[in-house]
Amino acid sequence: MDCLFCKIINGEIPSKKVYEDDQVYAFYDIAPIAPVHFLVIPKQHISGAAAVTAENSAVVAHIFEVIAKITKDMGLDGGFRVITNNGDDAGQTVKHLHFHVIAGKKLGWSSEQGD
Repeated sequence: MDCLFCKIINGEIPSKKVYEDDQVYAFYDIAPIAPVHFLVIPKQHISGAAAVTAENSAVVAHIFEVIAKITKDMGLDGGFRVITNNGDDAGQTVKHLHFHVIAGKKLGWSSEQGD
């Protein structure tokens, strides 16, 4: 498989790890848009939000549990944003389900915040 995030999970491409367990991997974004910007991805390849099914949806719930843990551990009491893009029109450039977590400053709103 020629998936960038699968290669990161497998250690073929280096990343700055934030968190890892048997289901998910979290790492810092290489082009952050805020002082805190990391991604949380399932280790199982799921192409995007539209590919979430009853059979694989438990990992999405687990991802949000992990996001809650990481942001609490980081002391992000002022808030954070979770973003996922699905498909080309939404700006999804890596076809592997992933959630951007951004924080560390007062966030405005823009549809230009892509992958």
